Amino acid sequence: MKKRLVDFVMLAVGALMFALSINLFAIPNEFGEGGVTGVTIILYYLYEWSPGLVSLILNSFLLIIGYKFLDRTTVAYTVVAVLLLSLFLHLTEGMRIESHEIVVNAIFGGVLGGAGIGIIIRAGGTTAGSVILARIAHKYLDWNVSYALLFFDLIVVLGSYFIIGAQAVMLTVVMLYIATKVMDFIIEGLNPKKAVTIISKEHARIADQVNSLMDRGVTVLHGHGYYTKTEKQILYIVISKQELSTLKRIVKASDKDAFITIHDVRDVFGEGFIELSK
Repeated sequence: MKKRLVDFVMLAVGALMFALSINLFAIPNEFGEGGVTGVTIILYYLYEWSPGLVSLILNSFLLIIGYKFLDRTTVAYTVVAVLLLSLFLHLTEGMRIESHEIVVNAIFGGVLGGAGIGIIIRAGGTTAGSVILARIAHKYLDWNVSYALLFFDLIVVLGSYFIIGAQAVMLTVVMLYIATKVMDFIIEGLNPKKAVTIISKEHARIADQVNSLMDRGVTVLHGHGYYTKTEKQILYIVISKQELSTLKRIVKASDKDAFITIHDVRDVFGEGFIELSK
């Protein structure tokens, strides 16, 4: 119950931030947007239709598609997110910030929008529209969610060229790129990990030190050198970025000639890390 409440608060905060990015930065500067929101904005420019109402109608159709491809929790959270987004788009409609620096507005619009969508996705929902397509691409094609969203959004943005003009399209692309980087950081970059592979004749001593000093598990893999045919014990360790310097000191103190490779790790689930719940 507590987790559901936290998720709901995150969905509300994310929806509010995304709505503010549209009404404070995108619309006043005649920027475009991606996905359903981009179509909504274009219809607002052409006919002054309410962004909140149009967004709700269009996203309702896409939710039918999402229901077939996404799990029930994601669909339920998406329904909540779409309703909140439509509500906040309506409540914040007409709000403005006195800023005439169009590039600065594009930057802050991207930061606020990317943070909003990132928080919603991290809570387990989507804002429907192209986010549903991005989640489907992630689930079945293993695409990065942020870059899949950028791909689908750019299709709509480029199509809006005939309405908002070349300069607005270019600034919109800048805004979406910034939003993608911010979203990527929120979804995947809050808890960066490193996977370390160590080949050393002092593997037992290093493993013992990692266990006792760092309280981290060590996996031992068996291998051999192709040329020498010598048997080797290979240590595989996953740690946080902040623990990397400690591990290097342990290895250097045990075997200064040890062979080490370090890899960036995007997602780590299991004991000692994040619970695999979704």
